[in-house]
Amino acid sequence: MYEKSYPSKRFKYTLQFLQKHISTSESILDLGVPNPFSSIMKHNGYTVSNTKGEDLDLDISTIKNSKTEVVTAFEIFEHLLSPFTILRSIEANKLVASVPLKLWFSSAYRSKTDDLDRHYHEFEDWQFDWLLEKAGWKIIERQKWTNPTKKIGIRPILRLFTPRYYIVYAERV
Repeated sequence: MYEKSYPSKRFKYTLQFLQKHISTSESILDLGVPNPFSSIMKHNGYTVSNTKGEDLDLDISTIKNSKTEVVTAFEIFEHLLSPFTILRSIEANKLVASVPLKLWFSSAYRSKTDDLDRHYHEFEDWQFDWLLEKAGWKIIERQKWTNPTKKIGIRPILRLFTPRYYIVYAERV
């Protein structure tokens, strides 16, 4: 189900978490352009629409005009300058969102080939919780998992037991 080039552990855990909290009868707006995980959601019976590639820091019209029951945001908030604005503008009452956690032994991600592919934020779990709460969301459940690599070295060893991904299910207060 998960192609070898995709992060299969992350996608597997994300799908399990989504299935635990969101019914396939609920419509989803997935923040970001169509992607491998939005295809996985559709393959598993979810009705999913995506934002159109607009800069969500500047244009939240798709989010504001969405009539979906759920918003998902998988590894998107770290790319935005102002995730608070987006979180406040969501009209849906349910949110499933994941972010990469800040790693003390590694600097924030920045692509060497794509100037737009960078992390403005890498959160600690408490920071993301606070952002959600301040934006009007109540966290119902949260999970973390690691992201081991097949490389050799100190950082790959640390990645074996240091959580890298954080996912939450939240409801509008």
